[in-house]
This record gives sequence, structure tokens and C-alpha cells, in this order.
Amino acid sequence: MNITVVGTGYVGLVTGTCFAEMGNNVTCVDTDQGKIEGLMNGVLPIYEPGLDEMVASNFAEGRLRFTTCLPEAMADSSIFFIAVGTPPGEDGSADLQYVLAVAREIGQHLNGYAVVVDKSTVPVGAADKVRETIRQELEKRGVDHPFDVVSNPEFLKEGAAIEDFMRPDRVVVGTDSDRAAEIMHELYAAFTRSHDRLIFMGVRDAEMTKYVANSMLATKISFMNEMANLCERMGVDVEHVRVGIGSDSRIGYSFIYPGCGYGGSCFPKDVKALIRMAEQHDFEPKVLHAVEARNEQQKHLLFEKVTARFGSDLSGLHFALWGLAFKPGTDDMREAPSKVLLASLIAAGATVTAYDPVAMEVAQDELPRAWFDSGQLTLVDHQYDALHNADAMLLVTEWKPFRHPDFAAMKRLMRQPVVFDGRNQYDPQAMRREGFDYQGIGRR
Repeated sequence: MNITVVGTGYVGLVTGTCFAEMGNNVTCVDTDQGKIEGLMNGVLPIYEPGLDEMVASNFAEGRLRFTTCLPEAMADSSIFFIAVGTPPGEDGSADLQYVLAVAREIGQHLNGYAVVVDKSTVPVGAADKVRETIRQELEKRGVDHPFDVVSNPEFLKEGAAIEDFMRPDRVVVGTDSDRAAEIMHELYAAFTRSHDRLIFMGVRDAEMTKYVANSMLATKISFMNEMANLCERMGVDVEHVRVGIGSDSRIGYSFIYPGCGYGGSCFPKDVKALIRMAEQHDFEPKVLHAVEARNEQQKHLLFEKVTARFGSDLSGLHFALWGLAFKPGTDDMREAPSKVLLASLIAAGATVTAYDPVAMEVAQDELPRAWFDSGQLTLVDHQYDALHNADAMLLVTEWKPFRHPDFAAMKRLMRQPVVFDGRNQYDPQAMRREGFDYQGIGRR
């Protein structure tokens, strides 16, 4: 099939590349000339394991192309994926201006039947707006080309996006058109050969499914973090509780790991957007409000543990921070707990040396320049370099290299053997045997 994907961010680039990998001809469109030139030279705007090799091979084979010109891409396509950003507005609602701008341009240049697919995370009713926008542009041109608008939400995990796309748990397709359904079934057939994972439903149902899925996962995280905080006050080890409840097949082990809060581009944004949708329909989403509030509080937990140990004035103290990305497997620092922790430490007068296996370049751009200029924040190229003369180490992201470090080397490098483990990577008794003052999340 000939496919056009508009937007070369995380969702668009993974989507387009994976479709090309299955033999389709894909053109990825973006208004950012620099991004397109970079992609044509093998420079990706995002980090995702394995994606750079897949982009390079499909580009070399001619199945994957990049351009800034949507009309040029449309000339050979009849399937258009909209995968542009939907950033949150001040009220938490998803901003559809970029989605509708693409719909407007599609309407201005459409010359035959097409399936327009909302791949971006959009609120319920967005497909209706996309449809109306295209219809208005066709009306201005005095033409009446048929088209269908489909909702096909993505369920990609950063760090495992290629695996998620190539071997999906499910593919949700929202459409009321038999013609569009047949095309989408053919398009995804190569990804679901072992058994049919396509789930067809109404357009609004599919739009809602995405928000409910992410909000449900965020709820599990916040609930478990709340239980961890309670366990800590009651002398209970939450890790034992986690294993005890996770063995129940109705609950499972996924997303019940206590920590210092969730971040990223999906969960915080989608919870806020669903809250806003509920309020727009005169419904108070009490659970969602609690999920969001708990997560915001959880991001401050490590700092609270630091001040309980060292006092509120951290002047003259130096901290090592392991992990800047919001999760392992990505360089994404959007809504990352590390940013909240760094801001609190620096405001209290501390100095920090930080390391992340992947997110160092992003950190240079995302974090305030004043922190670097003042000397309060330094980034280093090796995890052990961050430990020199540290009064404590704070683990924020559970990267694999952090899971089994050289504890003897850590003790030699640190000024004080203190560890605040924001992801419960270490065993408290083992850490104490190694001579560390150790604090986790909800650990006895």
C-alpha cells in the first residue's frame, strides 16, 4: 500500500517505519525542514532502540521517504495517518490545532477516495472535527470526493515501540465505514497473522479507549505508590505486598512497582485531558483527580526523604543522581520526576552531579541553563563519575546498568554511603550489609 504519515515525532516515525518494514511504500511528512534533512541523513529526532537501523534500511531500499510537502506525498497515497502533536492546553485539554491544520491541507488537495486515520491521541469527537474540516475545504473547491475518517490510537511503550507495533497486543480501529474497515484490515494483516488482533468499534469508542487505557495504567501506579507510602508508616515491606497481590491473575504484576512517580508524554497529558473531558460533561472525575494528585506528591518524595535525613538547608552538600529520563529505554524527559527533584535540591542550596545512559543531550536542552552556569548542576559521562564526594546517591530511573553496581567502588567514591532508591532496585538488608544507609519507597 502507499501510505502518507504526517508528523515525524515519536508516533509518526515509528508508525511509518514499521509500515515500510512490512513492504509498504511510506512517505513521512513534516513541516520542520531541519528534521526532514536530518532523517534523510540518518539523524533521528528521537531515541528508540533499533529504530535508527530500521529507518536507514527502509530509506535505502526506497520504501521510506521524507518530505516537507504534503501535496507531493498525497499524489501517490490514499491512506493518510495524522500523527502530529496534541499538546495540553492551559486547562489540560488536548490542543487540536495541528491535527486540524493537517486535515485542512488534506481537504485542499484531496483528489479521490481516501482513508484519513487519526493516529495522534485526540479527545472524543476529534474525528468529527477532522471530517468537518476536510468537508469544508472540499466544499470551497467545489468538489465532492468521498473519504472516511478512522480512529486508530497507538499503544506504544517508549523503549519497546518497535516490538509493540510489529507484534501488537491489539489494534483498535474506530470506524463506521465497511470500506475503510476493509482497508484497515488489509493494512494490518501482516502484523496479526498468528491470530486476528484487530478490534473494530465506533470512532468515538476508539478515541475513548486510548484515554481510558492510559488512565487505568496511571491509576495502578498511583494506587501502588499510595500503598507504598502507607506500608512505610506501618512497618510493612511493600515489595512483599507487591509480589503477594501481583500473583493474583486479576491484578497481575504490570504497573504495580512503587516509585517516585510517573512521567513522559502520555500518562500525565492523557489523565489531564480525560479530567477535562469529564468536566466539560459536568462529571466530577474523583478517581482521576486523586491519581494526578498522588503522582504530583510522589515526585517530591525523594526530596522529602533527603531533607528528613540532612535538614532543609542543603548548602555545602553534594548529591549524585542516577537517571534523568522518565523511564529506561528512552531519552524523553517530559514530566520526568528527575526534573522536580533537581529543582528542589538546587533551590535548597545543594550541588548535583547527574548521569543518564541516553538522556544527557536532552538534559542539556531541557534543564535551565542557570543551573549549569551556577555550577550547581554538572552532567558526567559515566555513572561512577557522578559519585565523587557525594553525600548521597539518588536513583531516579531504573536503567539496567544501575541494577547491579559495584557497591565497594561506590563506597570508595562517595563522601557518605547514603542511597535514596526511587525505584526499589536494591535489597535493603543487602545494602545495610554493604555499609550503606539505604532508603527505598515503602521498604521496611
